[in-house]
Amino acid sequence: MTDGILGKAATMEIPIHGNGEARQLPEDDGLEQDLQQVMVSGPNLNETSIVSGGYGGSGDGLIPTGKSISCARREVWVGPQRCLVYLREAGVRELDPLGSGRHPSHSTTPSGPGDEVARGIAGEKFDIVKKWGINTYKCTKQLLSERFGRGSRTVDLELELQIELLRETKRKYESVLQLGRALTAHLYSLLQTQHALGDAFADLSQKSPELQEEFGYNAETQKLLCKNGETLLGAVNFFVSSINTLVTKTMEDTLMTVKQYEAARLEYDAYRTDLEELSLGPRDAGTRGRLESAQATFQAHRDKYEKLRGDVAIKLKFLEENKIKVMHKQLLLFHNAVSAYFAGNQKQLEQTLQQFNIKLRPPGAEKPSWLEEQ
Repeated sequence: MTDGILGKAATMEIPIHGNGEARQLPEDDGLEQDLQQVMVSGPNLNETSIVSGGYGGSGDGLIPTGKSISCARREVWVGPQRCLVYLREAGVRELDPLGSGRHPSHSTTPSGPGDEVARGIAGEKFDIVKKWGINTYKCTKQLLSERFGRGSRTVDLELELQIELLRETKRKYESVLQLGRALTAHLYSLLQTQHALGDAFADLSQKSPELQEEFGYNAETQKLLCKNGETLLGAVNFFVSSINTLVTKTMEDTLMTVKQYEAARLEYDAYRTDLEELSLGPRDAGTRGRLESAQATFQAHRDKYEKLRGDVAIKLKFLEENKIKVMHKQLLLFHNAVSAYFAGNQKQLEQTLQQFNIKLRPPGAEKPSWLEEQ
């Protein structure tokens, strides 16, 4: 029965699409199931020979797929298209179309300059990651030994005292900045209330003839207070803006340099400890090379540490001078403006703003663009 089915498969015409693929007919479904059953129940394809000719064809079209078993060799008669389909489904590699049975050769192209460049970049990245890992390990070890009191630490007492004083000063100035912003918010709310109260008094003076005079001068008083309040608010805003620049720009920039200095100090101590451990060890050919490499690395980190220590000292000096200059001006402005406002001296209040070159924007005016500020 199997031979009859296979003979029928070999003599049937296989329709081909325009793209060269076989189009499956409805009556081929049963045949395909029978062939799949034969392929499963029959011997392994690696032990079977496939003849690609028609029914009754010669053995010249025999396509060996592997070694043949000696007991019984089975020949399956199928068309060429169906043969390739079942070979692919069975996981067999595509064979030579001439029937030689040899697999197609894969030529290896020689590596070009692009491959060399890619390998060079990969090597550089690997070296960077390797150096980073070694440096992180040494610094972490040094940090833990300092925390547990087992390792030595390089300390510049005078510089450490200045750094700690800077951090304390920054915390206090941040508190002043927060209070100044709160005062600005309260003054703005007070101005809004006084402005609304002055409008209410002016409206009532028009609707109450018997109290027109009293409502009138109260409305004028509130308007004058609003004008003075706007002048005071401009002075306080300038004060707050200057403190904010000092804290978030100048002090923060110096503290960033301090952080770099502290990281360099930790690396310096880590490689110093490593060099001391190698110096106490045995001296042989391998250790001598490692000792020279450690000495060079230690010297590089020492130079970096010394440079950053000098940068921190210079920035701390300039920061102190700039802080004194800025705060002298701002504290004088704040004192004169607040005193003139609560004394009701409008002329002195305006002179204070002119003295410090503060220009007030009218209510509702938009903020000038950065081109206008330049």
